[in-house]
Amino acid sequence: MSTRTLVQIVNARPSSDGDGVKIKRIAGREAMGIMNPFLLLDEIRSEEGADYVGGFPSHPHRGFETITYMLDGAMRHRDHMGNEGVIASGDVQWMTAGRGVIHSEMPEQEDGLLHGFQLWLNLPAARKMEPAAYQEITREQIPVVELDGGSLRLIAGEFGGESGPVDSGSTEASYMDLSLQANASVEIPVKSGHNVIVLVFEGATRELKAGQMGVYRDGDRLALATAEQGARILVLAGAPIDEPIAHYGPFVMNTSEEIEQAIRDYNDGRLVA
Repeated sequence: MSTRTLVQIVNARPSSDGDGVKIKRIAGREAMGIMNPFLLLDEIRSEEGADYVGGFPSHPHRGFETITYMLDGAMRHRDHMGNEGVIASGDVQWMTAGRGVIHSEMPEQEDGLLHGFQLWLNLPAARKMEPAAYQEITREQIPVVELDGGSLRLIAGEFGGESGPVDSGSTEASYMDLSLQANASVEIPVKSGHNVIVLVFEGATRELKAGQMGVYRDGDRLALATAEQGARILVLAGAPIDEPIAHYGPFVMNTSEEIEQAIRDYNDGRLVA
């Protein structure tokens, strides 16, 4: 087995989205190429209601998947089909927008800690216009693999004889929430053709500090280790989609013509028809 090498570091930066929600944009448009098949990664983390109470009012999506992972607090989801539910601490919503979804994501609280991530995962052309769908996963459904010096919550993918509850389809995406104590290490098998990104959001590894995303290339295992402090880490891996990306706001397609069609469909009330 060969160990992957850290080849690039991306620093999170303050931003805002929705109705004035303060976020950390870990990676966006400029990183789509290096993250493939992932498109965007945002973190929301605040104890101040004013930072998030505006939420994310009704908005559309087409052509990709959104993955919402709540660590603390809760968000209420509503969509044009009448689906409604709460994503609470430890829960995951894996939404396939496909042809189109119009939905809102609003906080269930006015103050206190709200902490979570939203990840965008691309869809291949053959799946971009499929019907919208959801996979709702509660914290109890997510297996926890105990490690020597830590633990790993397995949302998607395989590790330690366990399989995550999410079926990620053709992208074969893995999504892991890794906790390591000080002076601990872990090796995670990965497919050699997959892209691998690592986000440290608490503490530090020997190569990355909190708020840094690392891109790891070449190899069939990922080795992570801590020093004097522990770390909390997201590990993401997936099969790249070797197709053009056309991106405009909440739409991710393959050509500019398809983006223009999505805008027309939304303006004419046909996005979700």
